[in-house]
Amino acid sequence: MTLILPIILPLLFMVVLMFTRRSLLFQQFFGIFASVLLLLFSIWLLTDILKNGIMVMQTGSWVAPFGITLVADLLSSIMLVTTSFVGMIVMIYSPGFIDKERQTAGYYPLVFGLLMGVNGAFITGDIFNLYVWYEVMLTSSFVLIALGGSAEQLRGSIKYVTINFVASIFFVAAIGILYGKAGTLNMADLAAKMQTWEANTPINSALMLFFVAFSIKSALVPFFFWLPASYHTPPIAITALFAGTLTKVGVYTMFRFYSLFVVFDEQFWKIFILTLAGLTMLIGVLMAASQFDIRKILSFHIISQVGYMIMGLGIFTVAGVAGAIFFTVHNMLSKTNTFLAAGLVYQKSGGYDLKYLGGLYKASPVLAVLFFIPALSLAGIPPLPGFFGKFFLIKGGFEASEYIITAIAIITGLFTLFSMVKIWNEAYWKKVPEGVSVSGKVHPSTLIATAILAGSVVLMGIFAGPVIDVCLQAAEQIVDPHMYISAVLGR
Repeated sequence: MTLILPIILPLLFMVVLMFTRRSLLFQQFFGIFASVLLLLFSIWLLTDILKNGIMVMQTGSWVAPFGITLVADLLSSIMLVTTSFVGMIVMIYSPGFIDKERQTAGYYPLVFGLLMGVNGAFITGDIFNLYVWYEVMLTSSFVLIALGGSAEQLRGSIKYVTINFVASIFFVAAIGILYGKAGTLNMADLAAKMQTWEANTPINSALMLFFVAFSIKSALVPFFFWLPASYHTPPIAITALFAGTLTKVGVYTMFRFYSLFVVFDEQFWKIFILTLAGLTMLIGVLMAASQFDIRKILSFHIISQVGYMIMGLGIFTVAGVAGAIFFTVHNMLSKTNTFLAAGLVYQKSGGYDLKYLGGLYKASPVLAVLFFIPALSLAGIPPLPGFFGKFFLIKGGFEASEYIITAIAIITGLFTLFSMVKIWNEAYWKKVPEGVSVSGKVHPSTLIATAILAGSVVLMGIFAGPVIDVCLQAAEQIVDPHMYISAVLGR
């Protein structure tokens, strides 16, 4: 019964917040309280799975594959904990940045609606229900990205909605092909059946449709263009929430599908995944280097960093997958942190354009430190967690003799450092441009949330050893799919 709580709790919180929309103070405090409660449960779930192994729930007592299956392994529970933590930080940050009109227009219920969809995608054991949870997540994000109704938001939301509808069409088409061939959509049952097949062509066509859909949702090259065209349009708290959760659901799904279903043409899929990863890293980081709006720089870096995660999937060794999982967690924290730090820049200076920023280090050293920490982590500077994530990925690449993608990862890291230094020099280090004021007031809640998240990034670097150990255990479960299949089917 406990496994359904990551879905039920956000649903209950959403209902409570919907019926109390006019009480702004209650919305703010209950939103923080509810997000803390969700985080505590996610941590408990992770510790239980570490102790007792993969957790499975067959709803309605229907034996798999005939009912709806919920499954949580270590990868699922790690993603649940990280997502809940990001949600809690955004809830603390929001009262100081989201205007009252948006807060009372359904902002808080929509955030929990998004978290419900994300959590459902992490623990579902059924492909059709995965599609359902994707749509729940995207429905909330559609409204959040347009909440406020400014012209810029509406332009960005149209691009966002349109491309995600296209991805959903690919998703549904793949489900139809797969069900027609296999007669089941339970992931464990399907994986067990596929291991006994000889023909692979019908399944490869379905898998390609799935990977196109997931590539769109993850913002992989060449399907990335919607993200930088839309993520900079809503308030930065919403952008930070999206950056820390949405594309990572697509990455998670790729890991789940690759480990369970790529039993044919492994060499083809390995080359395909690594090619996408390399192009995504390079194009994302080069586009970021050419921007002057902080939000767009960071948005293009979302794309680039996803390439690192998919690189670990393409290598598909325990070391490579563990590095990818560790890197994903670090990125969810550090990337969210940089967006929240950008929000502090906006409150202090009134803008995001680097041409019209400067002097922030002198005006507020605290704000400078709060950007400096996640920026260096994204660039892979030790002893921050970004260094350990990249180290494991590069180490895994060399061990697997994947020298080209490893070289691309190293080059991308250098360009990432260039982008972070560019923001630092322009916004914090150079003199204040004429006519620009840096006397704005930073709201205490935004400062507290950003500081907590920056502290968590530092702690992840300090305690990288225990975190890597958990990631290695999660990677072993991913690389050996029989553990997942046996847990679900009871074999």
